[in-house]
Amino acid sequence: MKIYLIRHGKTSGNLLGRYIGTTDEPLCAEGKEAIAAGLSFPDPEAVYVSGLLRTKETATLLFPSLPARIRTGFNECDFGRFENKNYKELEGVPDYQSWVDSGGTLPFPGGESRSAFAERCCRTFYLAVGELLEEEAGSAAFVVHGGTIMSILERFGSPKRNFYEWQVKNGQGFSAWLCEEAWKSGDNKLTDIRGVP
Repeated sequence: MKIYLIRHGKTSGNLLGRYIGTTDEPLCAEGKEAIAAGLSFPDPEAVYVSGLLRTKETATLLFPSLPARIRTGFNECDFGRFENKNYKELEGVPDYQSWVDSGGTLPFPGGESRSAFAERCCRTFYLAVGELLEEEAGSAAFVVHGGTIMSILERFGSPKRNFYEWQVKNGQGFSAWLCEEAWKSGDNKLTDIRGVP
């Protein structure tokens, strides 16, 4: 099964370098234009999105004829007190410096830990793959968030790479191959991973 993991287009918060997790921003004009001009995929058999507007709008631009399957488990991380702020605004804030010093492993104050977030995303992906296997789908697109993609590929990507090595820009993503028989037997991995576009 061909899998596409696509990060949503830019929002105004992305343009300002803000931590945009639970904030439900739409795509900005630049984000819409870049998606319309830059990405082209063969239509997958199924499209999954998070519960947030920016993924739904991106999926509609990319795959206008396909209904999106909304899964809130793919929502971006809850950044807690860092939400909707950028590093300049957080400079000198002790909690932020502690988080930076931890390499991003500490929980966001008032938000999620990276481990809880990753577990949520990966569980949702695993369940979605189960649906796709039952339907005997040959391809699927997941139009989600940067952190969601990083979590999925850190867990299931082969060869293994760490979380931050899977960073992806807005409107870009990865294609991957999922061997149905291997997955059904418990060998849960994505292979032949390539950047797109």
